[in-house]
Parts: sequence; structure tokens; C-alpha cells
Amino acid sequence: MFSSSILLQILACAIYGNWWPMLSALMYVVVPMPCMFFGGGSTQFLTSRDGGGWIDAAKFLTGASTVGSLAIPIILRHAYMIETGAMLIEFTSFFIFICTVMCFHRASLDDDW
Repeated sequence: MFSSSILLQILACAIYGNWWPMLSALMYVVVPMPCMFFGGGSTQFLTSRDGGGWIDAAKFLTGASTVGSLAIPIILRHAYMIETGAMLIEFTSFFIFICTVMCFHRASLDDDW
């Protein structure tokens, strides 16, 4: 699923001959960083009510980078730097990426693996 998300990112750029949409692919690298640095490599802290300075910072950074993943194509379209089709392909790619993260989170919760 992650590979198809990246493929859609590349297609959004290649079809319209404009590589500005790859800025949102940068956010795909930023989104898991708070989990790795502050959450100990697990996504379980995102759904817990336990707090603390570092846990709250990780939740904030994860949310901010997720919103940034949606905002970048919108801002680029508003500035007429990309086409509407490229923006829609970016949104589809983001949806597939989020589904991938949710599947990973669900699989990491199961102890049977």
C-alpha cells in the first residue's frame, strides 16, 4: 500500500509535468519521526491518555505533520503551481498512506504476531 501511495505521488508529478507535488512526499518522511523519537517506535502512545511533555510533543508534531500533508497540495493549488488533477491524486495518495499507517497501527496492537 505504501508503494502505491508513492507511485501516485510520482504520477501526480509526471502526468502534469510539474514536480512541486513532491513537497508533500517530504511530509511522509516527517510523519513517523515523532513516533520513532518520542514514542519509542510504537504508535500506541497516540491513542493513550497518558501525558507528559515528550508524549504531548509527539502527538502535536504527528498532528501538525499530518495536517501539513493535506495543506501542501491545497496551498500549491491555490497559488496555481499545480493542477486540480494533481491535487486530487495527492489526496488519494495521502488517503492510501493513512490507511497504511492505520493497518500498521492495528497490526502492532495485536500480540499474536
